[in-house]
Amino acid sequence: MSRAWKSPVAIRAATPTLAAKQQVLPFAEPAPVSQPAVVTPTPVRRLWFCIYLPDLPLEACRRSDEALAIVEEQHGVHRVLQADSTATAAGILPGQSSNAALALLPTLILEERSRIREQQTLERLATWLERFSSFVSIADKGVLLLEIAGSLRLFGGLPSLRQEISQGLRAQGFSAALAIAPTPLAATWLARAGRRVCIRATENLNSALRKLPLTCLDWPAGQRAALAGMGVTSVGDCLRLPREGFTRRFGAERLLELDRALGHLPDPRDSWRAPERFCADYELTEEQTDRELLLNICRELLQSHEQFLLMRQLGTQRVCFSFFHLKGVATELRLGAALADRSAARWFDLLRIRFEQMRLPEPVIAVRLRSGLSQALQAETERLCFHNKPEKQRRRYSIAQLAERLVARIGRQSVNAVTMVAEHRPEYAWRAQDLLSDGPSSTLSSHCIKRPLWMLAEPALLSADNGYPLHRGCRLTLLNGPERLETGWWDEHGISRDYYTAVNGAGIRLWVFRNRQRTPDWYLHGIFG
Repeated sequence: MSRAWKSPVAIRAATPTLAAKQQVLPFAEPAPVSQPAVVTPTPVRRLWFCIYLPDLPLEACRRSDEALAIVEEQHGVHRVLQADSTATAAGILPGQSSNAALALLPTLILEERSRIREQQTLERLATWLERFSSFVSIADKGVLLLEIAGSLRLFGGLPSLRQEISQGLRAQGFSAALAIAPTPLAATWLARAGRRVCIRATENLNSALRKLPLTCLDWPAGQRAALAGMGVTSVGDCLRLPREGFTRRFGAERLLELDRALGHLPDPRDSWRAPERFCADYELTEEQTDRELLLNICRELLQSHEQFLLMRQLGTQRVCFSFFHLKGVATELRLGAALADRSAARWFDLLRIRFEQMRLPEPVIAVRLRSGLSQALQAETERLCFHNKPEKQRRRYSIAQLAERLVARIGRQSVNAVTMVAEHRPEYAWRAQDLLSDGPSSTLSSHCIKRPLWMLAEPALLSADNGYPLHRGCRLTLLNGPERLETGWWDEHGISRDYYTAVNGAGIRLWVFRNRQRTPDWYLHGIFG
């Protein structure tokens, strides 16, 4: 009789029976050691909002109400890629040659497709969409993705968020197909198929994607034709095929796409981040010398600039316009503000003043707006009201706005601000400062110091009557003082003075002092406003 042999390792690893336990452990069994509970991580639920722009080539260059068609070169012939409703009503269809389209509608405007312009449009929309989500991705041609799971409570739920995004897109002139799904690929395919659906649970993706045609998957035309020859025309047909055979025939990349769409595999995406500084171009279809048209273009760029800063709660003190010409270097126009601001109307007022004085050597073919360093906005200063206009046309200007308009009118070198210097002697306690330098100047902020803004270049000697100063023959009344300033002993301009605030017979407040070391004469040093 042969006996089965077990290795020692196998014997030690075997689980003993109850009888064996009683033989080995005749006494009471100790309490079993509690095993640590296995913590199952809570899956992070994602919800992707897809915005598909099927008419992006057309909408990216829409600037007027005239009939427009986008053409693209195909085998040496320009053919219509997309046409607006007016051109379509005239019988213009995609695939027609540009000559055939012009024969049907001679007033048709033909624009060649610009991939750069489409990308700029997508980036502008992605920047706008950052207000709804912290994760925005430019996924593909005409596709934008937002991760909105963390934004639902902020915007009052999914229906409210979807309505706000949809209305914002329509207000900007875009017709978009919207879809919501737990994976980015599923949301993209549903949006391309025109399915305006909202799927929250991953287990519902299979049934929702099975009926989608392969045309919404953006697979190569050769692979779609090969699948169609096999009778495979939908996503469900692909899922029914053997995985190994599908991989050998069409590659592992397509099978991985199906798994990512169904949520079986992760699908990481790159997040779009808007640049820190604003820079936008406006390309013209032809050279322009109409200054009013150029001003309107600048106004549109400034409005985009305002939205850019508004989303970041920032302002800037510098903007630069560049007017490009076909021949020669660009003409630049720089504007500055005394305080950081983002208002398009305020920048446009300064632009209009400077634009009247600017000479354009050649016609303009493009306009660019670049923003300077951004900074946090400061509190609004007091305002001045000018009464030389009727009540309906009256405008209110702050001190900073008045200074900016003066700079724009008479030049930067003609208007200066005043800044304080750490010096006790009044003659050296201030200096002139560029009004448009970065950061606030002393004249535009309040200081609790009793100093007159009108300081004499040299102190004026005053006559005296029984030790009291006289001004224009009238005896001055000393209001407060003395404020003793005794400094500068280390150089040749040392002082030892007692300063007083005085008022004359006309009620004018003066700043006077009396010498302490030399002859005790009275001097007038400044006049309060």
